[in-house]
Amino acid sequence: MPTESTSSAGERPTLPASRRVLPVEYAGPKPGRAEFTAGVVNRLSMPQKILAHTVLVLLCIPFILPLVWMISTSLKTDAQIFPPEDQQSAPISLMSLIPRPIHWRNYPDALVTVPFHIYLRNTLFLCVMNVFGAVLSSAIVAYGFARLQFRGREVLFMLMISTMALPGQVTMIPVFKLFQTLGWYGTFLPLIVPAFFGNAFFIFLLRQFFRTIPEELGEAARIDGASEWGIFWRIMLPLAKPALATVALFQFLGTWNDFFGPLLYINNPNKYTLAYGLQQFMTSYGGKWAQLMAGACIFTIPIIILFFFAQRTFIQGISTTGSKA
Repeated sequence: MPTESTSSAGERPTLPASRRVLPVEYAGPKPGRAEFTAGVVNRLSMPQKILAHTVLVLLCIPFILPLVWMISTSLKTDAQIFPPEDQQSAPISLMSLIPRPIHWRNYPDALVTVPFHIYLRNTLFLCVMNVFGAVLSSAIVAYGFARLQFRGREVLFMLMISTMALPGQVTMIPVFKLFQTLGWYGTFLPLIVPAFFGNAFFIFLLRQFFRTIPEELGEAARIDGASEWGIFWRIMLPLAKPALATVALFQFLGTWNDFFGPLLYINNPNKYTLAYGLQQFMTSYGGKWAQLMAGACIFTIPIIILFFFAQRTFIQGISTTGSKA
């Protein structure tokens, strides 16, 4: 058997060539479902591609129509939204969705009717804090489940996954009483602190991604003297950018659209979020449908823009978390 070569005092011993760990080049996770689907589409003939895209466009119409109606209504006057009684029996057509004339005034009117800038500031603050907390805490826990060996790991992981089947209504009252006892009612803390304790779905997503990364990378780093925290922070996190971006996007969307949380814990109008403020707008000014739809468009447009810019990273993060390398 080969033996370790000796060296003079004070020098680091060297391993024989047969036991040395050679550097490993990592090219990322194996091709996922997105790459497989792209390959199948590229093999289709031109008529098949046209037929496939036609079917997809037709399937998208029922989902696009509410958005088109919202935008159309936001650009109409009250007379256009509620026509006279003698015209209400006219059949609905696509031409009725086109405002004539376009009434842009609804947007500035909606912005001054309620303090949307305050709602936007509060929403962005919650989004930033929740994204940071969810990504950091979920990544740490996911790395532990994916790489660290300890007794009861699989049992704890299954227990954590089982919490996803627990409805939020079951824990709503106990959690509310806990935050009320802590004196957090009426503050942003109940909407921020839970994100720093991880999310079961995000942990599962990141764990699956970490398992696609070759273990040789961590072993080579340990031989070089890296700590477990150093391996996680300097090797795993940079390689997991697509999955982290997916988690960040999910958390951002969840916080942006959250209505129930502010409804439970926020009682100060200066702390309302966009989702809760839009509902208050509907309660106070329910008859102003044009302005209400303008506010809904303002609420929706940032999400659409974000998805268009992040869709490639989002799809890549989803498609590379379903298999183990």
